Amino acid sequence: METQAEIADAIRQSTGPDLPVQTQLSTNQKVIARVTDGIYRQPGSALRELISNAYDADATRVTIKTDRPRFSSILIEDDGLGMSPDVLAYLIKNIGGSAKRTGTGESLGITQDDDVSLSPSGRKLIGKLGIGIFSVSQLTRSFQIITKVTGDAFRTVAIVKLNQFSEMPTEGPEDGEFQAGEVLLWREYTPDINDHGTTIVLTQIRPQTRGTLQSTNIWEAVDNPIETEEGSLATAFVPQYHIGRLDDNSDFLTKGVKELQALPWKDDDSPSEAFSKLVGSVWASLVTDNPNPKLDVMFDNYLQMIWELSLALPIPYVEGHLFDEPVADDWADFFALSNEPKGGARPLHTSSGDKVRDLLELRNGLDVTLLPFTVYIDDLELRRPIRFRNLPVSSHALKKPLVFLGKIEEHFVGLPITFSAGPLAFEAYFYWTPKIAPVDHRGALIRIHGASGSLFDHTFFRYQVSEQTRLRQITCEIFVSQGLEPALNIDREAFNTAHPHMVYIIKWVHSALRQLATAQKRAAQVIREESRQQARQQVSDALQLIVETANREHTSGEGAVPDVVFTDTSRESSSAKQIPLSFTIESNAQHSYERRAIFASESSSKQAADKHEKSMRAIIQVLSIYGVLEQLAPMEQENMLRAIADILRTEYV
Repeated sequence: METQAEIADAIRQSTGPDLPVQTQLSTNQKVIARVTDGIYRQPGSALRELISNAYDADATRVTIKTDRPRFSSILIEDDGLGMSPDVLAYLIKNIGGSAKRTGTGESLGITQDDDVSLSPSGRKLIGKLGIGIFSVSQLTRSFQIITKVTGDAFRTVAIVKLNQFSEMPTEGPEDGEFQAGEVLLWREYTPDINDHGTTIVLTQIRPQTRGTLQSTNIWEAVDNPIETEEGSLATAFVPQYHIGRLDDNSDFLTKGVKELQALPWKDDDSPSEAFSKLVGSVWASLVTDNPNPKLDVMFDNYLQMIWELSLALPIPYVEGHLFDEPVADDWADFFALSNEPKGGARPLHTSSGDKVRDLLELRNGLDVTLLPFTVYIDDLELRRPIRFRNLPVSSHALKKPLVFLGKIEEHFVGLPITFSAGPLAFEAYFYWTPKIAPVDHRGALIRIHGASGSLFDHTFFRYQVSEQTRLRQITCEIFVSQGLEPALNIDREAFNTAHPHMVYIIKWVHSALRQLATAQKRAAQVIREESRQQARQQVSDALQLIVETANREHTSGEGAVPDVVFTDTSRESSSAKQIPLSFTIESNAQHSYERRAIFASESSSKQAADKHEKSMRAIIQVLSIYGVLEQLAPMEQENMLRAIADILRTEYV
């Protein structure tokens, strides 16, 4: 049964479930048309896919030149394996049918012989759908590919022109094959036989893409303030950092800006220094004038794209991986997350030579050393823009970050693969600190084999517990090493939350947040109690110093400082009436008073009551040292002290 008509006839002849019609589902060519027409939301997404292709091709270096701020052309160059004529032919004739992770990929030399999920050098492959190269349709309708493999005396050149898909009715059969575009190919001799890699040249950049990269929307808002209901003008803010703006002649404009460009780095900075300064500018903003820095407020569209690309790629961190940080200097408190349904986070004790990864035998990040991967965009060397140490100090009771570590290797024993979707393995950290910068880093980010397109989910996958303040103080990364890939949407920028692996991860994240909240509350409570104890001790020490000074000045230190006792003896007690309120013994002096007789009204808190009593005890001691109490009858002492206590009470209510 192959045609629709044959299937329709078979359905008509089927009289019940005993004689069903069985056939295969087929995909309409419009799906491919949609892919080649552009499925990504931002220009940066297209660059991300091209960089991922270079990574899968074992490139160690990717260089992108954007001709900013004009963006008349974009060049992407890598030193990967390159594409042989066989690979290139397969690519252009199999859109959406990647040879990666298949036997075809093995025969084409783009995967390992014994493991098609790995590149020839052993990298875990990122791509799998075979549409990455056509992400350029987001940027332009035509592009050039120049590629070469080592050992070949020729390089291959391809000029690709993509067709624009239209929803308008067309002539011909509905299920006709969609022509994605045209390709011109030829070979050119090159004397550099050992060279290898791929260069993609994008020209005729789409006007809307160029406008996005030039932040046209921002500058138009600056030029055209909106009148509010009150009659005043609401002017858009110029980004703190930007690459400048151009007029119709592609010359820099100064209207509305102090400088042609405002960049946090200098022209003579190295690419790595320049990127470090870009990251540092966000934290500097937090300290100076912006308590909640946001990328779309601080940066123009180009710089924001740079930042988001840096988060998405399998590249090193700007100041090192959290798992590689030493723990000897006690810069943070570490906890192991429990995988039990009602488990709790367990404090981790460290040794002098340990790294964070040693605490739970974490492996993420170790593969970076096998084959380096560096990405340059214009004058920046991209790194993951997440810092973990030397952060600004806040007024929060907890001065050190709290780091919660966890890992999972779940094989779903007893469940068929149709229900479990196969094994799932990941490692994760939850990093709590009073301030997260930028605010875009609040939330959870999932990486699969080091790459991500989803950015941070600030809701932590719709965590419903009312912990908004605490959630704003947490950044989390989940490093998936096995599974979850089928849950990725086609644009790799979101997940199917109904997929079994995603359901498992969401449940695990919510359990981890509960454990984090419990441990953080407990740690903050301990710190607060220590602070209170310290404050109380400081008050006691100060009062004791005052009393000792009075005794030294009045008696030359020869007099005994009397003890003062406040009792809860009932006023109606007959025995209490016979005990004098003040008495002296040669070897020791003591003053005893009924507590409620002196403190007529209770203080608002136990802490205030304790402080009140300590102050009164010191006053009584000073009065005794100077002999004032000896001149008064017991009832007069009580009346005087109650009046003093009432005066002090106004300070402690």
